[in-house]
Amino acid sequence: MNQSVALDILKTGGNVFLTGEPGTGKTHVVNQYIAWLETAGVNVAVTASTGVAATHIGGMTIHSWCRLGPRDSLTEHDVEQIVANEKTNKRINKANVLIIDEVSMLGGNVLDMVDTVCRKVRNKPESFGGLQVVLVGDFFQLPPITRYNEPVQYAFKSRAWADARFLVCYLSDQFRQEDEMLLGLLRSIRKNDVDDEHFTLLSEQTEIAYPDIEPTRLYTHNMDVDTVNSSRLSELSAPTRKFQMVGHGNKLMQQGLVKNCLSPECLELKEEAMVMCTKNNFEAGYVNGTLARVVSFDAIDGLPIIETTEGREIKIEPTSWEVIEEKKTLASVEQLPLRLAWAITVHKSQGMSLDAAEIDLSKAFAFGQGYVALSRVRTLAGLKMLGMSPTALRVDPEVVAKDERMQVDSDLVEETFSQMESEELESMQRNFLRSSGGEWPTGEIKVRTKGYERVQKESTLEKTKELLKEKKSIREIAKERNIKESTAWSHLEKLVEERAIGIGDLTHLQNKNHSENEPKVLEAIEELGDEKLKPLFEYCDEKIDYETVRLVRMLHRLQDK
Repeated sequence: MNQSVALDILKTGGNVFLTGEPGTGKTHVVNQYIAWLETAGVNVAVTASTGVAATHIGGMTIHSWCRLGPRDSLTEHDVEQIVANEKTNKRINKANVLIIDEVSMLGGNVLDMVDTVCRKVRNKPESFGGLQVVLVGDFFQLPPITRYNEPVQYAFKSRAWADARFLVCYLSDQFRQEDEMLLGLLRSIRKNDVDDEHFTLLSEQTEIAYPDIEPTRLYTHNMDVDTVNSSRLSELSAPTRKFQMVGHGNKLMQQGLVKNCLSPECLELKEEAMVMCTKNNFEAGYVNGTLARVVSFDAIDGLPIIETTEGREIKIEPTSWEVIEEKKTLASVEQLPLRLAWAITVHKSQGMSLDAAEIDLSKAFAFGQGYVALSRVRTLAGLKMLGMSPTALRVDPEVVAKDERMQVDSDLVEETFSQMESEELESMQRNFLRSSGGEWPTGEIKVRTKGYERVQKESTLEKTKELLKEKKSIREIAKERNIKESTAWSHLEKLVEERAIGIGDLTHLQNKNHSENEPKVLEAIEELGDEKLKPLFEYCDEKIDYETVRLVRMLHRLQDK
């Protein structure tokens, strides 16, 4: 199912489970739906299963929204106390739509409690008290935390799930991964069909193919992350700059934001520090997960200036993470959207897209950890494996079986809606808005910028392509684009991969050095293949520069097809 079909189904007001592989745009669809509802004047409650996930979408945890706290179950007295709480009562009664993100980490017992509270507070017998409920997530990702030796209580096993009769919208278009081999591996993991060839493939990922990108390390345990980041920062000789987080609003909610924000409460930086952006800012040119290096600090206000892997320099301004309800900010924290990025936990990487990563799965201990870690990168060229346990790629067989059924259910839902006339579909959507106290949107719909959509690179590639066709040299392209020469070369390789340019577009880059060394590089390609750049460079005794090797490889690939 594509995104537009899923969005049309959401707008009819039925309960929906929005799912799909990582990178298929679940958050993008949710953000579009929230914008549509808000423009129509429909009250939407945006929540998530965990604090980290809540900071991504600018909402609160579902536990806070329903005032559940850390309970595993509800007594009648608990329910009475929740109903008697004025703020909670008002919040639940005002909502028309409830969105819960990262539902894979939400226990079935919690979903049952949410259902019970909503029915009681709203005094309606319908599922969730008559709210439209939208669950978002992928059950192949991290599961709910359970006590030792207890079975996992997935949300789909709950009474509330069965009562809600969710329409499954299974997104299929891939926007993150660009590598068919990696996609094949991830899909094999989702089927529990991993074999020796897959482990061999991962064991061969011993080098990052991008020489200008310093990768982020992913570990399964916090201790390893903290050790790496502290050690690497202390190795830098530059003076330390400290940036303290500032909070506003509800103190308890502030504490939750501080605890779950990907930027630390006290951020320590130095020149040359490896950092990762922790929020989207499309206008500035970075997204949550963008890797960069601190190159300087502004002479006037002392704010850091980072250089991205594409060679762009960006001054990082403070931003805020907020808890928003009824368009009002209840609490916020302000900090630079950065964190040290030599290392990060697999848990906190969920939802990110990384240009390059070194992954250690030697201590993987839960279903989904290996899958989440590997699905963070876009290509195998951006992956280096540091360790692998025999069970790191396991997924729960129960999830595999459920996923297969969900794909069938999604196809049936899509077929049903495809048979509707557009007038009938719009009538359903208008009726839903009317029953929710809203009106059909007529003005501009402003989509929220929370979430983790990646910045599209097509425009920047297109600009490089135009200059190349004007017979500009790599140096001239880099200067005119204000990027590094190595970045310009990377653009050409991407254009070759997409067959957006031909041999004639590259011939003006050839010179005497290329002509003299081409036979040796072709010999290396014949011997080793052309998948990785570094082995070719080493085969040539490291005497032929990278640029020549790159150009010969590109021409060979175009000639070969």
